[in-house]
Amino acid sequence: MSESPTCHTEVDGLCVTWRMVQHHVIAIVAVHKASDASPVASFCPSSYPDLARARELLPELARLWDAVRREFWTKLIPPLGAGQRALT
Repeated sequence: MSESPTCHTEVDGLCVTWRMVQHHVIAIVAVHKASDASPVASFCPSSYPDLARARELLPELARLWDAVRREFWTKLIPPLGAGQRALT
């Protein structure tokens, strides 16, 4: 099974590294400070938390988790582009 591309989302001076894995689950890899890349949290590859678990582990990063969720849905279902039109 090939590894999914790594994504990065930045909010409030923090950057989270995450991946989309099987069945469109978000796997949180690490969180670090955007300014100097110092670690805030990192996880073992065998136990990357999904987004819900990350919220439980680090609830103070709610704005970061919200941004990951938005980016995830944008990647999963891209917004209608100029060449597309909504069905009515």
